[in-house]
Amino acid sequence: MTGARVELPMDYSPSSEEEFMNPLQLEYFRQRLLTWKKQILNESEATLNVLQIEPLREPDLNDRASNEAGWSIELRARDRQRKLIAKIDAALRRIDDGEYGYCEVTGEPISLRRLDARPIATMTIEAQERHERQERLSSDG
Repeated sequence: MTGARVELPMDYSPSSEEEFMNPLQLEYFRQRLLTWKKQILNESEATLNVLQIEPLREPDLNDRASNEAGWSIELRARDRQRKLIAKIDAALRRIDDGEYGYCEVTGEPISLRRLDARPIATMTIEAQERHERQERLSSDG
């Protein structure tokens, strides 16, 4: 595990002027990931509460079909979010292991802009594009 947690200044934003993945940057991304995870869990809990309260069996067949279609979409979205939580947890582990922010393919630093936009990123943009090209080629063949 990395060193002790640091206090983030209120208006802190990672900068390329500082050492890459210094304790402030790591704490910044840890907090972003934890906040994101909490938001997803709260949304999931709200969905469960509504599912428990609302009747799924509407007397009218059209209403029932409409409700079931809506819940099917909602449950698929929740399943995607469950997978996202696993990626968030993996990113938090990489922070603890000192591997966060580095490309899993090349070992190069992932840009701060990319990590800020997608804190669960595991590859540089270039490595991600190569990976996607290879996937397309293998699925076309």
